[in-house]
Amino acid sequence: MRYKAKKRPSEISGSPRTKPAEVRLDELMSAAEKLFLSQGVEATTVNEIVESANVAKGTFYHYFSSKNEILEALAKRYTERFLESVQKAIDGCSPDDWEERLRVWIHANIETYVKTYRTHDIVYTAHHHHDRANQAKSAILDQLLEIIEGGRLAGIWAPNQPRIVALLIYSGVHGATDDIIASKTTDCTSFARNVSDACLHMLPRITAPKK
Repeated sequence: MRYKAKKRPSEISGSPRTKPAEVRLDELMSAAEKLFLSQGVEATTVNEIVESANVAKGTFYHYFSSKNEILEALAKRYTERFLESVQKAIDGCSPDDWEERLRVWIHANIETYVKTYRTHDIVYTAHHHHDRANQAKSAILDQLLEIIEGGRLAGIWAPNQPRIVALLIYSGVHGATDDIIASKTTDCTSFARNVSDACLHMLPRITAPKK
């Protein structure tokens, strides 16, 4: 991919560069995302993207060779923002309360997905979802696995196969959220609580020995 910012003169003749390259790139991607959401990827042209972003067409091709490349960049940005949103929620928890951290991870995943599923559906094609080397899935799964391992090391629960449990929770949360999106449910709180309860059953708690 060729969407990393590079220093270069302004492509608009006589127009001084007033924004950092990273800002211009982000605005270009945001313009594409907005158009993709409103009229679809296939119906959107590069000309419409650059017009909406108020940049020269050469600016687009400086960063991207095609709409497919900007979709890949949008997918990466979507994952980064998704992870940041979930991590911010987790960081508000007590560092040693692993059950709370898991519940918050689940709630934040559900809430963020419900809010952003339209962008999710655009940037992640059917092929991407069945890609067994899906980097976005791996990043979110690692975030979950860190919580499960933390609880295991703290003696809270004792899963025999932490990664398998993480995979089941990840897939279950994603699938359950698809269900409430389809039913147009807007209040995620009670739903997330129920999903959390179900997921915690997959993590057998360590019982203190009787005295």
